[in-house]
Amino acid sequence: MRAVISGATGLVGRALLAELPGASVLSRNPRSLSGSSSPVGDTSRAPRVHAWNPELGTPPDEALEGLDTVFHLAGEPIASGRWTSLKRQRIRDSRVLGTRHLIAGLAAVEERPKVLVCASAVGFYGDRGDEPLDESSGAGNGFLAEVCAAWEHEAMLAQDLGMRVVCLRLGIVLSTRGGALARMLVPFKLGIGGRLGDGRQWMPWVHIDDVVGLLLFASKQSLAGPVNACAPHPVRNLEFTRELARALKRPAVLPVPVLALRMALGGMGDVALASQRVEPRVALEHDYRFAHAELRGALEDLLRRGA
Repeated sequence: MRAVISGATGLVGRALLAELPGASVLSRNPRSLSGSSSPVGDTSRAPRVHAWNPELGTPPDEALEGLDTVFHLAGEPIASGRWTSLKRQRIRDSRVLGTRHLIAGLAAVEERPKVLVCASAVGFYGDRGDEPLDESSGAGNGFLAEVCAAWEHEAMLAQDLGMRVVCLRLGIVLSTRGGALARMLVPFKLGIGGRLGDGRQWMPWVHIDDVVGLLLFASKQSLAGPVNACAPHPVRNLEFTRELARALKRPAVLPVPVLALRMALGGMGDVALASQRVEPRVALEHDYRFAHAELRGALEDLLRRGA
């Protein structure tokens, strides 16, 4: 596959690049992906890196010409740092302006790619309690829901260029190498982990292997529009807490009070407490087979492999 990946230094981008060693990369920091810093760990197979700052302008034409697929994963991390007004603006601009500039770049090349697979997030749905949610469900309320809706709108404009567009709405990506699970491991290993708030909020989780699997699946199949990238069996936070504690053979008896969570994380605290009972209807209807459909097996696999 002739592909280019933006956001290849992130958790998902690194994992995808490891499966596509021939892909090239769009990066605001090319040095981080050159030589010995190659995510695939093999300097002889290091990706070709093109410099691009998503907020400032279009990618270079040579990075987009004659490809099969663009995997657009770039975006300011939402889980690091408090959500100041500047942080919120960077979260939005990196996704909305970045995607707008990418589409402008695609419009400028003569032999443009056939497919755009753009990251999005289940944050699109907002906090919806126990409501079952699939790709036909409308957008929710709140900052992340607004960002995701605007992000997807920009991506879908690539259809006007004759491209097939998939917006992959990522759930909580589980990996010991980064993201939510990696942050949980230290307190849980110390026996001081616990549920968030009352623990009744639904967590649409997904194993990192299935994120990569769905990205590749979306690029090759006849999918278009939104696709939920989450396991077919979401769990409540309380069940997730119990399963992680069980996998680590540690107790999990210290709940994190809502007020403390919001004081520590600011706006991100509300995201951690949001309930999203998301189902991957489109992926299942197109016969995608999840490698890790059940939480217990997924956690055991990740902890055993360090994946």
